[in-house]
Amino acid sequence: MDARVQLLVDSQCALGEGATWCAASGRFYWTDIEGERLWRYDPRDRTSVSFAMPERLCCFATCADPDYLLLGLASRLAFFDLATGEIETIVEVEAGLPTRLNDGRCDRQGRFVFGTKHDVAKAEAIGGFYRLNGDLLLERLPLADCAISNSIAFSPDGTTMYYCDSPTRQIRACDYPTFAHDRLFAELSDATGEPDGSTVDRDGGLWNAQWGGARVVRYAPDGREAARIEVPSAQPSCVAFGGAALDTLYVTSARVGLDEEQLQRDLHAGGVFIATPAASGIAEPVFAGKA
Repeated sequence: MDARVQLLVDSQCALGEGATWCAASGRFYWTDIEGERLWRYDPRDRTSVSFAMPERLCCFATCADPDYLLLGLASRLAFFDLATGEIETIVEVEAGLPTRLNDGRCDRQGRFVFGTKHDVAKAEAIGGFYRLNGDLLLERLPLADCAISNSIAFSPDGTTMYYCDSPTRQIRACDYPTFAHDRLFAELSDATGEPDGSTVDRDGGLWNAQWGGARVVRYAPDGREAARIEVPSAQPSCVAFGGAALDTLYVTSARVGLDEEQLQRDLHAGGVFIATPAASGIAEPVFAGKA
């Protein structure tokens, strides 16, 4: 696929993640997990701002009220008032375990589905997958334990959930919301790279950022590779469709783990990139619990 990738914001994030387009405000959000900052870009005036967080912000979702975000902080879920900066804790997650939150997306009903990761260099499968419902009740999902949760996304009709445990280099799918028919969806065939954040286009294709592989890959609904975009940075981390027509692909990236020699070759690592593939997305649901 010929989709030219351009640098949009040279944000130099240590660990850029959580690519999210807010349709209500027409702005793009992402997080620098290790930098403990939330970022926002406004395409109307091409400006970006960032907000300090009280701890690592790992994932988040927009709410029905665009003045609020649902935050997936390292240790807890919370609401964030964009106007005042006030943070209201909802619930702690996996208290007592050496884990932190990682990837998360809302399902088509507006419930926030997320996973955790073992917060050490050599992660083991001790984390899990969870769902925060609109009534703010948290439930653990009947999926296998994971070392590094990622690739959470939902088919356009909401009947399939995608997810992965990144070190396995496999993306899985299951029926949703029953979690039945859990199956292998796609397995990375390249020598490098692990599956990271994903999004779905309006035709049901899954777009996956592949950490360490300098690429974004589109998988058709049957799991076959259908297209790929080469990213001029080694560690693309998450993707989202945005823009008025949802036809711009936003890609976050990271600097963490790269040595000085690698950073000299990867000058814009940690930045946000955009591409215009021959595809368009669907509006991401907002969290149902904050109107």
